[in-house]
Amino acid sequence: MARIASGPNNYFASAQTAEALEAGPLMLDMCRRAHDAGVRIAFGTDSGVSAHGDNAQAFALLIQCGLSPLQAIQAATIGAPEHLQIDDEAGALRPGMGADLTAVSGDPITDAAVLERVGFLMRAGRVYRGG
Repeated sequence: MARIASGPNNYFASAQTAEALEAGPLMLDMCRRAHDAGVRIAFGTDSGVSAHGDNAQAFALLIQCGLSPLQAIQAATIGAPEHLQIDDEAGALRPGMGADLTAVSGDPITDAAVLERVGFLMRAGRVYRGG
């Protein structure tokens, strides 16, 4: 949130900017303490604080909180469907699942920023980008 608030494309009012700059480090600390305590983390978004489609930036924030890159990816691909109780239809690559796939050029385990540059996107078996 602080990166958005202090960035050149900030669309917050001045009071919102100040709040975001104060809250951002506190949110990272809360996430770090939750992770350290063994709380299961699910990747999600509060779409009111960033432009649509920018939520992949949250992978870097989860890594700052102490999750490994793999744990951050699992929070999105496995943890979110489990939290939403839809893991019988999403969160795994096997027959009968939703056929939602994202592919990137590069290794997100060594550079999570590649997740911000999607090269292939499939939703419900329909290709939207790439392929």
